[in-house]
Amino acid sequence: MSVLIFVETQEGKLKKSAREAASYGAKLAGKLGTDALAIALGKVEHSELATLGQQGVTKVLHEESSNFDHFDSRAYAKAVAAAADKAGATVVVLSSSFNGKALAPRLSVRLKAGLVSNATELANTDGGFTVKKAVFSGKGVANYSITTDKKIVTVNANSFPIASGGGAAAIEDFSAGLSASDFAIKITHVEKAGEGIPLPEAELVVSAGRGLKGPENWGMIEEMATILHAATACSRAVSDVDWRPHHEHVGQTGLTISPNLYIAVGISGAIQHLAGVSSSKTIVVINSDPEAPFFKAADYGIVGDAFQIVPKLNDALKKYFSSHN
Repeated sequence: MSVLIFVETQEGKLKKSAREAASYGAKLAGKLGTDALAIALGKVEHSELATLGQQGVTKVLHEESSNFDHFDSRAYAKAVAAAADKAGATVVVLSSSFNGKALAPRLSVRLKAGLVSNATELANTDGGFTVKKAVFSGKGVANYSITTDKKIVTVNANSFPIASGGGAAAIEDFSAGLSASDFAIKITHVEKAGEGIPLPEAELVVSAGRGLKGPENWGMIEEMATILHAATACSRAVSDVDWRPHHEHVGQTGLTISPNLYIAVGISGAIQHLAGVSSSKTIVVINSDPEAPFFKAADYGIVGDAFQIVPKLNDALKKYFSSHN
Protein backbone atom coordinates (compact mmCIF):
# COMPACT_ATOMS: atom_id res chain seq x y z
CA MET A 1 0.00 0.00 0.00
CA SER A 2 1.39 3.40 -0.99
CA VAL A 3 0.58 6.65 -2.77
CA LEU A 4 2.20 7.03 -6.20
CA ILE A 5 2.69 10.47 -7.75
CA PHE A 6 3.32 10.95 -11.45
CA VAL A 7 5.73 13.90 -11.73
CA GLU A 8 6.03 15.77 -15.01
CA THR A 9 9.33 17.14 -16.25
CA GLN A 10 10.30 19.54 -19.00
CA GLU A 11 13.76 19.81 -20.48
CA GLY A 12 15.18 17.75 -17.62
CA LYS A 13 13.57 19.81 -14.84
CA LEU A 14 10.59 19.14 -12.62
CA LYS A 15 7.57 21.29 -13.39
CA LYS A 16 6.05 23.42 -10.65
CA SER A 17 2.86 21.39 -11.01
CA ALA A 18 4.88 18.22 -10.31
CA ARG A 19 5.96 19.61 -6.94
CA GLU A 20 2.36 20.57 -6.15
CA ALA A 21 1.22 17.02 -6.95
CA ALA A 22 4.10 15.60 -4.90
CA SER A 23 3.18 17.80 -1.92
CA TYR A 24 -0.46 16.71 -2.20
CA GLY A 25 0.46 13.04 -2.54
CA ALA A 26 2.88 13.11 0.40
CA LYS A 27 0.34 14.84 2.65
CA LEU A 28 -2.29 12.29 1.62
CA ALA A 29 0.13 9.43 2.29
CA GLY A 30 0.67 10.81 5.78
CA LYS A 31 -3.09 10.75 6.43
CA LEU A 32 -3.28 7.16 5.16
CA GLY A 33 -0.26 6.07 7.19
CA THR A 34 1.79 5.00 4.19
CA ASP A 35 4.69 6.16 1.99
CA ALA A 36 4.68 8.58 -0.94
CA LEU A 37 6.53 7.36 -4.03
CA ALA A 38 6.92 9.10 -7.37
CA ILE A 39 7.31 7.93 -10.96
CA ALA A 40 9.33 10.00 -13.45
CA LEU A 41 9.66 9.19 -17.14
CA GLY A 42 12.34 10.36 -19.56
CA LYS A 43 15.77 11.90 -19.15
CA VAL A 44 16.23 13.93 -15.98
CA GLU A 45 19.14 14.08 -13.57
CA HIS A 46 18.88 12.01 -10.40
CA SER A 47 19.92 15.08 -8.41
CA GLU A 48 16.84 16.88 -9.69
CA LEU A 49 14.53 14.01 -8.80
CA ALA A 50 16.10 13.68 -5.35
CA THR A 51 14.80 17.16 -4.49
CA LEU A 52 11.28 15.70 -4.39
CA GLY A 53 12.26 14.64 -0.89
CA GLN A 54 11.66 18.26 0.07
CA GLN A 55 7.99 17.70 -0.77
CA GLY A 56 7.85 14.50 1.30
CA VAL A 57 8.51 11.86 -1.38
CA THR A 58 10.58 8.96 -0.03
CA LYS A 59 11.47 7.22 -3.31
CA VAL A 60 11.38 8.02 -7.04
CA LEU A 61 11.03 5.28 -9.64
CA HIS A 62 12.83 6.51 -12.77
CA GLU A 63 12.36 5.10 -16.27
CA GLU A 64 15.10 6.91 -18.20
CA SER A 65 14.39 5.64 -21.73
CA SER A 66 14.55 8.43 -24.32
CA ASN A 67 11.28 7.05 -25.74
CA PHE A 68 9.57 8.94 -22.90
CA ASP A 69 11.13 12.29 -23.76
CA HIS A 70 7.93 13.18 -25.64
CA PHE A 71 4.49 12.56 -24.19
CA ASP A 72 2.47 9.64 -25.51
CA SER A 73 -0.61 9.03 -23.34
CA ARG A 74 -0.93 5.35 -24.23
CA ALA A 75 2.71 4.51 -23.47
CA TYR A 76 2.77 6.70 -20.37
CA ALA A 77 -0.37 5.00 -19.04
CA LYS A 78 1.25 1.59 -19.41
CA ALA A 79 4.40 2.78 -17.65
CA VAL A 80 2.63 4.49 -14.75
CA ALA A 81 0.32 1.48 -14.31
CA ALA A 82 3.38 -0.79 -14.15
CA ALA A 83 4.93 1.51 -11.53
CA ALA A 84 1.69 1.49 -9.52
CA ASP A 85 1.69 -2.31 -9.55
CA LYS A 86 5.34 -2.43 -8.47
CA ALA A 87 4.75 0.07 -5.66
CA GLY A 88 1.51 -1.56 -4.54
CA ALA A 89 -0.12 1.84 -4.89
CA THR A 90 -3.74 2.22 -3.84
CA VAL A 91 -3.81 5.93 -4.76
CA VAL A 92 -2.25 7.61 -7.81
CA VAL A 93 -1.90 11.41 -7.88
CA LEU A 94 -1.30 13.51 -11.03
CA SER A 95 -1.38 17.17 -12.00
CA SER A 96 -4.46 18.51 -13.79
CA SER A 97 -2.25 19.54 -16.70
CA PHE A 98 -2.79 18.76 -20.39
CA ASN A 99 -0.73 15.60 -19.96
CA GLY A 100 -2.39 14.68 -16.69
CA LYS A 101 -5.86 15.04 -18.17
CA ALA A 102 -4.89 12.82 -21.10
CA LEU A 103 -3.20 10.24 -18.90
CA ALA A 104 -5.62 9.92 -15.97
CA PRO A 105 -8.59 8.35 -17.85
CA ARG A 106 -6.37 5.74 -19.53
CA LEU A 107 -4.80 4.97 -16.17
CA SER A 108 -8.23 4.69 -14.58
CA VAL A 109 -9.23 1.98 -17.05
CA ARG A 110 -5.95 0.07 -16.67
CA LEU A 111 -6.05 0.09 -12.87
CA LYS A 112 -9.85 -0.22 -12.60
CA ALA A 113 -9.63 2.83 -10.39
CA GLY A 114 -12.15 5.54 -9.60
CA LEU A 115 -11.06 8.98 -10.82
CA VAL A 116 -11.75 12.51 -9.63
CA SER A 117 -10.13 15.32 -11.59
CA ASN A 118 -9.29 18.91 -10.63
CA ALA A 119 -9.18 18.40 -6.86
CA THR A 120 -8.94 21.68 -4.95
CA GLU A 121 -8.37 20.31 -1.45
CA LEU A 122 -6.73 17.33 0.19
CA ALA A 123 -8.97 14.26 0.10
CA ASN A 124 -10.98 13.56 3.23
CA THR A 125 -10.12 10.04 4.40
CA ASP A 126 -12.30 9.95 7.53
CA GLY A 127 -14.51 6.94 6.99
CA GLY A 128 -13.99 6.85 3.24
CA PHE A 129 -12.25 8.78 0.48
CA THR A 130 -13.95 12.03 -0.54
CA VAL A 131 -12.50 14.61 -2.94
CA LYS A 132 -13.67 18.22 -3.29
CA LYS A 133 -13.65 19.84 -6.74
CA ALA A 134 -15.16 22.82 -8.53
CA VAL A 135 -18.13 22.14 -10.82
CA PHE A 136 -20.29 24.04 -13.31
CA SER A 137 -17.39 26.18 -14.52
CA GLY A 138 -16.47 27.16 -10.98
CA LYS A 139 -19.99 28.19 -9.93
CA GLY A 140 -20.26 25.38 -7.41
CA VAL A 141 -18.32 22.87 -5.37
CA ALA A 142 -19.01 19.13 -5.18
CA ASN A 143 -17.70 16.32 -3.01
CA TYR A 144 -17.05 13.05 -4.82
CA SER A 145 -16.63 9.78 -2.96
CA ILE A 146 -14.34 7.16 -4.54
CA THR A 147 -15.29 3.65 -3.45
CA THR A 148 -13.03 1.53 -5.67
CA ASP A 149 -10.04 -0.25 -4.18
CA LYS A 150 -7.67 1.91 -6.24
CA LYS A 151 -8.13 5.63 -6.60
CA ILE A 152 -6.83 8.38 -8.91
CA VAL A 153 -6.83 12.11 -8.15
CA THR A 154 -5.63 14.94 -10.38
CA VAL A 155 -4.70 18.16 -8.56
CA ASN A 156 -5.77 21.57 -9.82
CA ALA A 157 -2.94 24.04 -10.43
CA ASN A 158 -2.12 26.45 -7.58
CA SER A 159 -4.68 24.79 -5.31
CA PHE A 160 -2.21 23.07 -2.98
CA PRO A 161 0.93 24.67 -1.48
CA ILE A 162 4.35 23.24 -2.27
CA ALA A 163 5.86 21.69 0.84
CA SER A 164 9.52 22.16 1.73
CA GLY A 165 12.01 21.06 4.33
CA GLY A 166 12.31 17.34 3.75
CA GLY A 167 15.48 15.43 2.90
CA ALA A 168 16.51 13.77 -0.36
CA ALA A 169 14.36 11.14 -2.03
CA ALA A 170 15.96 7.81 -2.94
CA ILE A 171 16.18 7.09 -6.67
CA GLU A 172 15.47 3.63 -8.06
CA ASP A 173 15.97 2.73 -11.71
CA PHE A 174 12.77 1.33 -13.12
CA SER A 175 11.77 -0.40 -16.35
CA ALA A 176 8.15 -0.61 -17.42
CA GLY A 177 9.07 -3.23 -20.02
CA LEU A 178 7.68 -1.33 -22.99
CA SER A 179 8.77 -1.95 -26.56
CA ALA A 180 9.00 0.42 -29.53
CA SER A 181 5.54 -0.69 -30.67
CA ASP A 182 4.02 0.75 -27.49
CA PHE A 183 4.86 4.26 -28.68
CA ALA A 184 2.27 5.21 -31.27
CA ILE A 185 3.21 8.89 -31.52
CA LYS A 186 6.33 9.95 -33.40
CA ILE A 187 7.53 13.52 -32.86
CA THR A 188 9.07 15.04 -35.98
CA HIS A 189 9.13 18.70 -35.00
CA VAL A 190 8.62 20.77 -31.85
CA GLU A 191 7.79 24.46 -32.00
CA LYS A 192 7.66 26.31 -28.69
CA ALA A 193 4.75 28.66 -28.14
CA GLY A 194 7.06 31.24 -26.62
CA GLU A 195 9.34 32.08 -23.76
CA GLY A 196 8.28 33.11 -20.30
CA ILE A 197 6.03 31.50 -17.69
CA PRO A 198 3.66 28.81 -19.05
CA LEU A 199 0.10 29.98 -18.41
CA PRO A 200 -1.14 26.77 -16.73
CA GLU A 201 1.65 27.06 -14.13
CA ALA A 202 1.58 30.83 -13.62
CA GLU A 203 0.73 32.15 -10.17
CA LEU A 204 0.14 35.67 -11.50
CA VAL A 205 -1.60 36.44 -14.80
CA VAL A 206 -2.29 39.77 -16.53
CA SER A 207 -4.96 39.48 -19.22
CA ALA A 208 -6.65 41.86 -21.63
CA GLY A 209 -9.46 41.93 -24.18
CA ARG A 210 -11.02 44.02 -26.90
CA GLY A 211 -11.11 47.02 -24.60
CA LEU A 212 -7.48 47.64 -25.57
CA LYS A 213 -8.72 48.49 -29.10
CA GLY A 214 -5.72 47.02 -30.93
CA PRO A 215 -2.52 44.96 -30.65
CA GLU A 216 -0.40 48.11 -30.66
CA ASN A 217 -1.69 48.93 -27.16
CA TRP A 218 -0.47 45.73 -25.51
CA GLY A 219 2.79 47.29 -24.34
CA MET A 220 1.31 48.43 -21.02
CA ILE A 221 -0.06 44.92 -20.37
CA GLU A 222 3.33 43.34 -21.07
CA GLU A 223 4.97 45.97 -18.87
CA MET A 224 2.68 45.10 -15.95
CA ALA A 225 3.40 41.40 -16.46
CA THR A 226 7.14 42.10 -16.43
CA ILE A 227 6.90 44.14 -13.22
CA LEU A 228 4.87 41.41 -11.49
CA HIS A 229 6.81 38.49 -13.04
CA ALA A 230 3.45 37.34 -14.39
CA ALA A 231 2.25 35.54 -17.51
CA THR A 232 0.11 37.29 -20.11
CA ALA A 233 -3.26 36.07 -21.36
CA CYS A 234 -6.17 37.28 -23.48
CA SER A 235 -9.82 36.72 -24.30
CA ARG A 236 -10.98 34.60 -27.25
CA ALA A 237 -12.07 37.67 -29.24
CA VAL A 238 -8.50 38.96 -29.13
CA SER A 239 -6.85 35.71 -30.21
CA ASP A 240 -9.43 35.19 -32.97
CA VAL A 241 -8.37 38.42 -34.69
CA ASP A 242 -4.67 37.63 -34.13
CA TRP A 243 -3.99 40.51 -31.77
CA ARG A 244 -2.39 37.93 -29.48
CA PRO A 245 -1.19 34.33 -30.02
CA HIS A 246 -3.74 31.57 -29.51
CA HIS A 247 -1.72 29.94 -26.71
CA GLU A 248 -2.62 32.96 -24.54
CA HIS A 249 -6.38 32.44 -24.93
CA VAL A 250 -8.07 31.56 -21.64
CA GLY A 251 -11.70 30.58 -21.31
CA GLN A 252 -14.10 27.73 -21.99
CA THR A 253 -12.62 27.10 -25.44
CA GLY A 254 -9.06 27.95 -24.42
CA LEU A 255 -6.92 27.32 -21.36
CA THR A 256 -8.38 26.87 -17.89
CA ILE A 257 -6.12 28.46 -15.29
CA SER A 258 -6.08 28.85 -11.51
CA PRO A 259 -3.56 31.57 -10.64
CA ASN A 260 -3.30 33.24 -7.27
CA LEU A 261 -3.96 36.58 -8.98
CA TYR A 262 -5.79 37.25 -12.26
CA ILE A 263 -5.89 40.84 -13.53
CA ALA A 264 -8.41 41.38 -16.36
CA VAL A 265 -8.15 44.60 -18.36
CA GLY A 266 -10.84 45.55 -20.86
CA ILE A 267 -12.59 42.15 -20.71
CA SER A 268 -16.37 42.17 -20.25
CA GLY A 269 -16.42 38.78 -18.53
CA ALA A 270 -18.74 36.66 -20.66
CA ILE A 271 -19.60 33.28 -19.16
CA GLN A 272 -17.26 31.52 -21.62
CA HIS A 273 -14.30 33.53 -20.35
CA LEU A 274 -15.24 33.15 -16.69
CA ALA A 275 -15.32 29.38 -17.14
CA GLY A 276 -11.56 29.43 -17.69
CA VAL A 277 -10.55 31.73 -14.82
CA SER A 278 -13.23 31.45 -12.12
CA SER A 279 -11.05 29.29 -9.87
CA SER A 280 -8.45 32.08 -9.59
CA LYS A 281 -7.86 32.93 -5.93
CA THR A 282 -8.08 36.71 -6.47
CA ILE A 283 -9.60 38.47 -9.51
CA VAL A 284 -9.00 42.15 -10.25
CA VAL A 285 -11.07 43.75 -13.03
CA ILE A 286 -10.36 47.05 -14.81
CA ASN A 287 -13.16 48.12 -17.17
CA SER A 288 -14.81 51.35 -18.27
CA ASP A 289 -18.28 49.74 -18.21
CA PRO A 290 -19.67 49.62 -14.65
CA GLU A 291 -22.21 47.01 -15.81
CA ALA A 292 -19.57 44.59 -17.14
CA PRO A 293 -20.45 41.05 -15.92
CA PHE A 294 -16.86 40.51 -14.78
CA PHE A 295 -17.37 42.85 -11.80
CA LYS A 296 -19.79 40.33 -10.26
CA ALA A 297 -17.00 37.73 -10.16
CA ALA A 298 -14.24 40.17 -9.16
CA ASP A 299 -12.68 40.48 -5.73
CA TYR A 300 -11.55 44.01 -6.62
CA GLY A 301 -12.80 46.23 -9.42
CA ILE A 302 -11.75 49.54 -10.95
CA VAL A 303 -14.22 51.38 -13.18
CA GLY A 304 -12.38 53.63 -15.60
CA ASP A 305 -10.34 54.04 -18.75
CA ALA A 306 -7.64 51.36 -18.93
CA PHE A 307 -5.40 53.72 -20.91
CA GLN A 308 -5.29 56.02 -17.91
CA ILE A 309 -5.40 53.46 -15.09
CA VAL A 310 -2.89 50.84 -16.25
CA PRO A 311 0.06 53.24 -16.82
CA LYS A 312 -0.54 54.81 -13.40
CA LEU A 313 -0.80 51.38 -11.82
CA ASN A 314 2.47 50.34 -13.50
CA ASP A 315 4.21 53.43 -12.13
CA ALA A 316 2.89 52.69 -8.64
CA LEU A 317 4.03 49.07 -8.86
CA LYS A 318 7.51 50.15 -9.95
CA LYS A 319 7.79 52.53 -7.02
CA TYR A 320 6.56 49.88 -4.62
CA PHE A 321 8.99 47.19 -5.74
CA SER A 322 11.94 49.60 -5.94
CA SER A 323 11.32 50.69 -2.34
CA HIS A 324 11.01 47.09 -1.11
CA ASN A 325 14.12 45.65 -2.76
